[in-house]
Amino acid sequence: MPPRPFIYQPPLDPLNIIYKDDDILIIDKPSGLLTVAGNKEYLKDCLESRIKTQFPDALIVHRLDKDTSGVIILALNKKAHANIGLQFEKRQINKIYIANVWGELSAKTGQVDEPIITDWPNRPKQMIDYERGRNAITNWQVLQVEAGFTRVKLSPLTGRSHQLRLHLQHLGHPILGDNLYAHDEALAMASRLQLHALSLGFTHPVTEKRCLFEMKCPF
Repeated sequence: MPPRPFIYQPPLDPLNIIYKDDDILIIDKPSGLLTVAGNKEYLKDCLESRIKTQFPDALIVHRLDKDTSGVIILALNKKAHANIGLQFEKRQINKIYIANVWGELSAKTGQVDEPIITDWPNRPKQMIDYERGRNAITNWQVLQVEAGFTRVKLSPLTGRSHQLRLHLQHLGHPILGDNLYAHDEALAMASRLQLHALSLGFTHPVTEKRCLFEMKCPF
């Protein structure tokens, strides 16, 4: 299925800064806002451009999808940027997401280990490809079963583009409100993508203390 039409209407509310020190910023990214600018003028408004009006030296370390909300970290200097980037590379960052997915999963916990590559004819979609894809692993746990959908905790061990969205679709349980991977019924069940970056755990790049930041799920 080709991508549905792309609409960009970012929220206008001020960014919620969860934490700041001399080296890092922790932001609660709202759903609907790009992390970095796109290649067209109407896509210039993004988390990066907004935060740089307050903190010109802020550097993006990782990204959240436009429609994903939740905890994201930025560096305030090159040393912190390199340090945190290396933690992501070495899989030393603990990430937990909350999602509402279509239907009821047959088990209480599980793991998806399916390689991902860009679906070039249908960009920005990704696809599972066993020959050319990069390894992608997601642990999942059922939290609650509701009428027609299930609330799950997701713990990605890798950070591929659209990993959680694609892996849940692969299980047959697309995330509600997902305009790229959900079928029409699952898309219609929510007004936004039901995916939220609940928490982020990492080692502070200067103090070397273990940090954990969390933002309550808005749905």
